[in-house]
Amino acid sequence: MKGLVLSLIKLFIYLVRHKNYCYMKNKIVFISISVIFLSWNSSVQTTETASSKKRIEGTWKLLTGTLIEKGDTVVTDYTKGKAFIKIINDDHFAFLTHDLGKGKNADSMFSCGGGGYQFHDSSYTEHLEYCNDRQWEGNDFSFTVTINNDTLIQKGIEKIDSLGVNRLNIEKYIRLKDQK
Repeated sequence: MKGLVLSLIKLFIYLVRHKNYCYMKNKIVFISISVIFLSWNSSVQTTETASSKKRIEGTWKLLTGTLIEKGDTVVTDYTKGKAFIKIINDDHFAFLTHDLGKGKNADSMFSCGGGGYQFHDSSYTEHLEYCNDRQWEGNDFSFTVTINNDTLIQKGIEKIDSLGVNRLNIEKYIRLKDQK
């Protein structure tokens, strides 16, 4: 795109210097260059917006989860006995969690879900379309997200009136590196 713009600028300068072209042709070329500059500028802004969205994309491992509900606080360490990952691509997220005892212990568990999301600045909203606990499907959950290097902290209210769920959820993730 830059090469095209530079070529058009050079063409415009050439036309201005060589007066054998009529004034109207120069004016048309000038307007064309202006339109290209404006569209180029808007594509640069789109790239910047896309790059801010790219920060959240990736595979994230949950380290700790804190639930605060009705004055009670429960902190779960996801590095001991269980694992939880969240995968975020350009327009969808998915989460998977399971015990590390391969389902053979008394505390065996498995949970998964996913759906679309919206992310702008630090505002992140998940639209839960799929969940093994089907009563959670069809709900939206809004969070504030901060990303610092390879750490993501997600904080927001999970509320589902029909289930009596109304709690603050704070999750701390670390970005998983490519394991090629």
